Amino acid sequence: MRKISLLPTMVSVFLLTATAALAQIKGEYLETRSADVYTGQCFANGEMNTAGDEAIVAWHIQEGNWDGVSLAGLSVVGAVKAQATLGDPYGKPYPAKSVLFVDGQASPQQRQALINFAQEMGGELLRHIVKVSDVTIDMQVLHDHHARASLRAGEFVAVETRGLTDKDHLCGNETTFYPPLTDTTHAMPAVAMTDQYLGKGLDASWTFHDKRSAFVGTFAR
Repeated sequence: MRKISLLPTMVSVFLLTATAALAQIKGEYLETRSADVYTGQCFANGEMNTAGDEAIVAWHIQEGNWDGVSLAGLSVVGAVKAQATLGDPYGKPYPAKSVLFVDGQASPQQRQALINFAQEMGGELLRHIVKVSDVTIDMQVLHDHHARASLRAGEFVAVETRGLTDKDHLCGNETTFYPPLTDTTHAMPAVAMTDQYLGKGLDASWTFHDKRSAFVGTFAR
């Protein structure tokens, strides 16, 4: 009888748990792209260089500090316009332009800490911020509903996601073709029922519906 070792899986779970336990900050994460992230090779090839150069990334901090400032209960959102398909190993998406939306409930010290946190987590995605706006942010991740989440950042950003179903397997060879754009402790691909950015600063706006282009997850740092 073939023996299956559970050691690698157990080690991975232990490391993720240890990371979360030692983290100075943790919470919920939401991401959308203008290209499918859960897809087959043929669909992905069809979108490369024609889609996937826009993204929305959002963090809701459940607990923790950044730069010595408590950010518990606050959120920050980034909208990104890159130069090529994000995640394409042969593309050159950077430098990208981004607009940052900071929780309007933040104090001046929290506001700066949120900006610094987002830039650290976003890396090249948020390296070149062209505009920062203070807005009301409502981000909800429904943990009792698979990959269901919603996001509103003022009147500029709107996202609604749901979990994948059998009807979302269009070719039968789908995989999580692209990983999340930022570090996560857990992330599930999802369908973006709505993915909308209507702000200024990126020379672009977008509205997409029913794309397999989202991630819902958690982060710890």
